[in-house]
Amino acid sequence: MITPFTRDLTVDYGVAGKLARHLVHSGSEGLVVCGTTGESPTLSRDEKLELFRVVVEEVGGEATVIAGTGGNNTAASIELTQAAEKVGVDGVMLVCPYYNKPSQEGLFQHFKAIAKSTHLPVMLYNIPSRTGVNLLPATVARLAEISNIVAIKEAAGSLDQVSELRLALPDEFSIYSGDDSMTLPMMALGAKGVVSVVAHVVGPQMKQMVDAFTSGNTTLATQLHLQLFPVIKGMFINTNPVPVKAAMNLLGWQAGAPRLPLAEATAEEKEFIKGLLAEKNLL
Repeated sequence: MITPFTRDLTVDYGVAGKLARHLVHSGSEGLVVCGTTGESPTLSRDEKLELFRVVVEEVGGEATVIAGTGGNNTAASIELTQAAEKVGVDGVMLVCPYYNKPSQEGLFQHFKAIAKSTHLPVMLYNIPSRTGVNLLPATVARLAEISNIVAIKEAAGSLDQVSELRLALPDEFSIYSGDDSMTLPMMALGAKGVVSVVAHVVGPQMKQMVDAFTSGNTTLATQLHLQLFPVIKGMFINTNPVPVKAAMNLLGWQAGAPRLPLAEATAEEKEFIKGLLAEKNLL
């Protein structure tokens, strides 16, 4: 879920609550709040906790609310995770520590320490393109032995790695695609679904594709994937969440601009996104 900002780049909690309800009514069964798409690196601790509170109040009990509490400071992640638990979220998502470049043992100890500090279920998040480190399947298998580490959002971009994960992990451990365009091929390898960016724009269609595959209608799922593919690629013509915020503004949502160091979409990018949404009858 994106974090809406006002014109002066303060968090717009009113819009955040409305957006949470819109996403749930558009097919999302859960919401990740303050993840990469939510611009977590530029949100303060207090802003994150208030966003967790607002979304829990708006859709808690109707959808799973997952708090992005990971970071590159283990002690700070523990503190935020425990605070999020008190707010009433349903689970937490923990990204691999960025910039530090820990070893596999460092990653194991980092995630273990946070998981042991909370009763909440934990989703790991592997995205080497942003963090500079790849959480390997063997390490995930070790972490899966910790009772409340129950899922991974996998965005390494490797189907071989997804296969290795599925082979290494117990059946009840859930794998989610962290890349919209990889959702269908990853589901073919045993993934459960997707933590989606484009669901902001095409939520019902993404849910239809996932449901079609789950029900065994792979032909329909493939057709829907191919229809969605241009929109998916269009939402990544600049660093996420720059394009999807531009799209939401075009769709009438007061999403605002991103906070620095992310720059707003260029005029050319906005025109491209506008044309793409019009072509797909989304405007």
